[in-house]
Amino acid sequence: MPVLAGDLAVKTRGEALPEESFNSIKKSDCCLKGPVGQSAYDVIVRLRRDLDLYANIRPAKSLPRVRCIGPGTDLVIVRENTEDLYAGLETANHETATATRMITRKASKRIAKYAFELARIRKNAVTVIHKVNVLRKTDGLFLSACEEIAASYPDVKYSEMLVDAAAMNLIRRPQDFDVLVTTNMFGDILSDEAAQVVGGLGLAASANIGDNFALFEPVHGSAPDIAGKMIVNPTSHVLSAAMMLDWLGRKKKDNETTEASASIRKAVEECLNAGETTQDLGVKLNTLDMGKAIAARVRK
Repeated sequence: MPVLAGDLAVKTRGEALPEESFNSIKKSDCCLKGPVGQSAYDVIVRLRRDLDLYANIRPAKSLPRVRCIGPGTDLVIVRENTEDLYAGLETANHETATATRMITRKASKRIAKYAFELARIRKNAVTVIHKVNVLRKTDGLFLSACEEIAASYPDVKYSEMLVDAAAMNLIRRPQDFDVLVTTNMFGDILSDEAAQVVGGLGLAASANIGDNFALFEPVHGSAPDIAGKMIVNPTSHVLSAAMMLDWLGRKKKDNETTEASASIRKAVEECLNAGETTQDLGVKLNTLDMGKAIAARVRK
């Protein structure tokens, strides 16, 4: 069931996430969120915080016939989603502004465990991204927590990398990565870089996952300058829905839902292979027509 949030909610209700919208989302099994505009922070940060959606998951996989700088890439960035500089612990006066970076062992171990469990069903490799040579206390704590969790996963290849080296290697050799786990702000920046490596934000899906609830969303913004022109690539949103169905299938132990997710992914790849795409990928289907092309292949 659709609920109101974002700029339209601010305009009509005076708040970005009305209480009835939040309650409806909370009662659901999960949520598929669309771009909501300039008030996105007031929507997504509240949902992440109040529903404890501690794991931000950003896959980056090269797709058929999409020109990119990282062919053969298949990685996932696992980003701690609740603390770091994004916790909003800021103060300011006329001359000085400060932001407090909060890193806890509990949150660090929790996100590391998620990354290692994910690696076990992928290519069995985890790279911890940090800046411990400068941020000795905060990233030192994060790194030690990850090392502690790694000891429980001897079957998973473990490595560490400074964030600046990771940014470089995502361009130079993205194919070498499997699962990258990092703190909130580093993960935010690197995941957008990884999306561009495989073709751009219009192809990038994402998830915000907690122990009992999950929210899925395309990572691009609302793009009001092209609203209503039907030129937006729907792939990011469609693949976010596929991630949602995959999560639901595993949570509910429902094979049909998991198979539906696989069918959507396959249909997207078939459309890309056939050149049934929007103009950003070189073909002039509009948004709705590309969506219909994907749906037709799912039905087959």
